[in-house]
Amino acid sequence: MIKVGIVGGTGYTGAELLRLLSQHPDVEIVVVTSRSKQGVLISEIFPNLRGHMQHVFTSLDIEHLVNCDVVFFATPHGVAQSLVPEVLAKGIKVIDLSADFRIRDIETWEHWYNQRHIAPELAKIAVYGLPEVNRNKIRHANLVACAGCYPTSIQIGLLPLLASRSISTGDIIANSASGVSGAGRQANISNLLSEVGDSFKAYAGSGHRHLPEIEQGLSDIAGKAVTVTFVPHLLPISRGIHSTIYTRLNDLNVDVQSIFEEHYKEEAFVHVLPPGSHPETRSVRGSNFCHIAVHQPGNDGRVVVFVTEDNLTKGASGQAIQCMNLMFNLPEESGLAFPGLLP
Repeated sequence: MIKVGIVGGTGYTGAELLRLLSQHPDVEIVVVTSRSKQGVLISEIFPNLRGHMQHVFTSLDIEHLVNCDVVFFATPHGVAQSLVPEVLAKGIKVIDLSADFRIRDIETWEHWYNQRHIAPELAKIAVYGLPEVNRNKIRHANLVACAGCYPTSIQIGLLPLLASRSISTGDIIANSASGVSGAGRQANISNLLSEVGDSFKAYAGSGHRHLPEIEQGLSDIAGKAVTVTFVPHLLPISRGIHSTIYTRLNDLNVDVQSIFEEHYKEEAFVHVLPPGSHPETRSVRGSNFCHIAVHQPGNDGRVVVFVTEDNLTKGASGQAIQCMNLMFNLPEESGLAFPGLLP
């Protein structure tokens, strides 16, 4: 059994990790930390876990983690970088769900996250946790920087086109809409039901901190610089992401549907829908699956790619477990092969 620790277990990504790992056949959860809920039963904070977890939240002490094989950090940005070096030094693998190690250029990270990075040497060696791109590197990694929710949907939506060199790298627009859980579990007036219900809005129109991660990942795939116009939106739903991506073909004779079907035919968690489909967030709710549909409006090379995922599962905790499975030579689908929730 893989002995697992979770640092930061009271947020939405922590709660999703607990839900998924409590059912994983090869995992024993050893410790779950919380700065604010020490000594409190996990099932008291998350009643959905009654009968599945008897643990209490503990304080964050490195000595509590020494018996772990892997530690997940489900913490706000800036927390993991202060603790991960010591955890790694004890021979424990780390999967970080925050943005602390996703961006290799430290100056860029500090600009977007408005603080000094205190472990820049680890940002340079961390493996980016998007299995559909970095599967082999993840297998041998000690530190994985799990991909962000928006960047996951956009990279998966563009991967076949960039890998086949079918599109321009400078004419890409991504409009992405997320459920309100993407903003985290902290108290915030703008996230109240009465504020988000019956409404739809864009935000961060002048620049979102996921943009450098998106462009870094797409540039790695393409082998050259890729620029994106990225605009996030807020949906009046709890969870789910829908990304609509606009790009243009280099060759009008390319069979786009076939490119996607061929590229993802062996991928367990990416489903390319039949021509003419329109994926829905509800179809992937609570699952680790991405649904993709490709459309070509007109005959001038324009391509529209629709991608849906659950921001807490494939966009965060499910993907982190997918990475863990790879790191410990388990079947990639282990503990994750369940369908989405309907209705």
